[in-house]
Amino acid sequence: MERTLVIIKPDGVRRHLVGSIIQRFEAKGLAIAEMKFETMTPELAKEHYQHLTERSFFDELIDYMTSGPVVYLVLVGEEVIDIVRKMVGATKAADAVPGTIRGDYALPGTENIIHASDSRDAAVKEIARFFPPFDINKPSEKAAK
Repeated sequence: MERTLVIIKPDGVRRHLVGSIIQRFEAKGLAIAEMKFETMTPELAKEHYQHLTERSFFDELIDYMTSGPVVYLVLVGEEVIDIVRKMVGATKAADAVPGTIRGDYALPGTENIIHASDSRDAAVKEIARFFPPFDINKPSEKAAK
Protein backbone atom coordinates (compact mmCIF):
# COMPACT_ATOMS: atom_id res chain seq x y z
CA MET A 1 0.00 0.00 0.00
CA GLU A 2 1.19 3.47 -0.89
CA ARG A 3 0.67 6.69 1.10
CA THR A 4 0.40 10.29 -0.03
CA LEU A 5 -0.17 13.70 1.51
CA VAL A 6 -3.06 15.94 0.54
CA ILE A 7 -3.63 19.45 1.87
CA ILE A 8 -7.02 21.07 1.43
CA LYS A 9 -5.88 24.68 1.29
CA PRO A 10 -7.41 27.70 3.08
CA ASP A 11 -9.75 28.56 0.18
CA GLY A 12 -11.13 25.01 0.17
CA VAL A 13 -11.82 25.25 3.90
CA ARG A 14 -13.29 28.78 3.63
CA ARG A 15 -15.59 27.70 0.80
CA HIS A 16 -16.84 24.68 2.78
CA LEU A 17 -15.52 22.15 0.24
CA VAL A 18 -13.74 19.83 2.69
CA GLY A 19 -16.55 17.25 2.84
CA SER A 20 -17.03 17.23 -0.93
CA ILE A 21 -13.32 16.74 -1.55
CA ILE A 22 -12.93 13.99 1.04
CA GLN A 23 -16.02 12.25 -0.34
CA ARG A 24 -14.38 12.05 -3.78
CA PHE A 25 -11.34 10.30 -2.34
CA GLU A 26 -13.45 7.89 -0.30
CA ALA A 27 -15.71 7.14 -3.27
CA LYS A 28 -12.57 6.20 -5.22
CA GLY A 29 -11.76 3.63 -2.53
CA LEU A 30 -8.90 5.53 -0.89
CA ALA A 31 -8.60 5.37 2.89
CA ILE A 32 -7.74 8.18 5.29
CA ALA A 33 -4.84 7.06 7.50
CA GLU A 34 -4.30 10.43 9.22
CA MET A 35 -6.16 13.74 9.26
CA LYS A 36 -5.82 17.03 11.09
CA PHE A 37 -7.20 20.55 10.88
CA GLU A 38 -4.96 23.52 11.75
CA THR A 39 -3.47 26.74 10.45
CA MET A 40 -0.08 26.33 8.78
CA THR A 41 2.68 28.39 10.39
CA PRO A 42 4.78 30.70 8.20
CA GLU A 43 7.87 28.62 9.06
CA LEU A 44 6.22 25.38 7.94
CA ALA A 45 4.86 27.02 4.77
CA LYS A 46 8.33 28.34 3.89
CA GLU A 47 9.84 24.90 4.46
CA HIS A 48 7.16 23.19 2.37
CA TYR A 49 7.49 25.64 -0.52
CA GLN A 50 11.24 26.29 -0.23
CA HIS A 51 11.68 25.05 -3.82
CA LEU A 52 9.72 28.15 -4.93
CA THR A 53 11.65 30.81 -2.98
CA GLU A 54 13.00 32.45 -6.13
CA ARG A 55 9.57 32.72 -7.77
CA SER A 56 7.86 36.13 -7.85
CA PHE A 57 4.71 34.77 -6.18
CA PHE A 58 6.50 33.16 -3.18
CA ASP A 59 5.46 35.76 -0.56
CA GLU A 60 1.87 35.74 -1.84
CA LEU A 61 1.85 31.93 -1.63
CA ILE A 62 3.09 31.96 1.97
CA ASP A 63 0.49 34.60 2.94
CA TYR A 64 -2.24 32.51 1.29
CA MET A 65 -1.21 29.21 2.88
CA THR A 66 -1.14 30.80 6.36
CA SER A 67 -4.35 32.84 5.90
CA GLY A 68 -6.61 30.28 7.56
CA PRO A 69 -6.95 26.64 8.55
CA VAL A 70 -6.09 23.78 6.22
CA VAL A 71 -6.91 20.07 6.35
CA TYR A 72 -3.97 17.68 6.15
CA LEU A 73 -4.75 14.15 4.97
CA VAL A 74 -2.64 11.06 4.58
CA LEU A 75 -4.39 8.85 2.05
CA VAL A 76 -3.60 5.18 1.56
CA GLY A 77 -4.27 2.87 -1.37
CA GLU A 78 -2.79 1.05 -4.33
CA GLU A 79 -1.12 3.60 -6.66
CA VAL A 80 -2.57 6.36 -4.47
CA ILE A 81 -0.05 9.01 -5.57
CA ASP A 82 -0.92 8.70 -9.28
CA ILE A 83 -4.64 8.36 -8.59
CA VAL A 84 -4.77 11.44 -6.36
CA ARG A 85 -2.70 13.54 -8.79
CA LYS A 86 -5.15 12.69 -11.60
CA MET A 87 -8.13 13.43 -9.36
CA VAL A 88 -6.66 16.80 -8.31
CA GLY A 89 -6.00 18.04 -11.86
CA ALA A 90 -3.70 20.69 -13.31
CA THR A 91 -2.26 23.31 -10.96
CA LYS A 92 -3.66 26.25 -12.93
CA ALA A 93 -7.45 26.50 -12.71
CA ALA A 94 -7.78 27.35 -16.41
CA ASP A 95 -5.87 24.18 -17.35
CA ALA A 96 -7.73 21.85 -14.97
CA VAL A 97 -10.21 19.58 -16.73
CA PRO A 98 -13.83 19.49 -15.53
CA GLY A 99 -14.34 16.45 -13.34
CA THR A 100 -11.06 17.01 -11.47
CA ILE A 101 -11.10 18.70 -8.09
CA ARG A 102 -9.40 21.83 -9.42
CA GLY A 103 -11.42 21.70 -12.63
CA ASP A 104 -14.63 21.77 -10.61
CA TYR A 105 -13.65 24.05 -7.71
CA ALA A 106 -10.49 26.11 -8.31
CA LEU A 107 -10.76 29.78 -9.16
CA PRO A 108 -8.24 31.70 -11.31
CA GLY A 109 -5.19 32.92 -9.40
CA THR A 110 -3.11 31.57 -6.54
CA GLU A 111 -5.93 29.89 -4.64
CA ASN A 112 -6.14 26.44 -6.21
CA ILE A 113 -7.94 24.47 -3.47
CA ILE A 114 -5.59 21.53 -2.91
CA HIS A 115 -2.05 20.19 -2.74
CA ALA A 116 -1.05 16.58 -3.42
CA SER A 117 2.40 14.98 -3.27
CA ASP A 118 3.81 14.54 -6.76
CA SER A 119 6.08 11.54 -6.16
CA ARG A 120 6.88 8.80 -3.66
CA ASP A 121 9.92 10.74 -2.37
CA ALA A 122 7.86 13.91 -1.96
CA ALA A 123 5.10 11.98 -0.16
CA VAL A 124 7.55 10.50 2.36
CA LYS A 125 9.09 13.93 3.10
CA GLU A 126 5.76 15.77 3.21
CA ILE A 127 4.05 13.23 5.46
CA ALA A 128 7.00 13.42 7.88
CA ARG A 129 6.84 17.24 7.77
CA PHE A 130 3.15 17.50 8.66
CA PHE A 131 2.72 14.31 10.69
CA PRO A 132 5.96 13.99 12.67
CA PRO A 133 6.31 10.81 14.71
CA PHE A 134 5.03 11.07 18.24
CA ASP A 135 7.83 10.81 20.83
CA ILE A 136 6.43 9.51 24.13
CA ASN A 137 9.47 10.85 25.99
CA LYS A 138 9.13 14.39 24.69
CA PRO A 139 6.53 16.63 26.39
CA SER A 140 4.19 18.30 23.94
CA GLU A 141 4.32 22.08 23.53
CA LYS A 142 0.72 22.31 24.73
CA ALA A 143 1.50 20.32 27.89
CA ALA A 144 4.52 22.51 28.61
CA LYS A 145 2.44 25.71 28.66
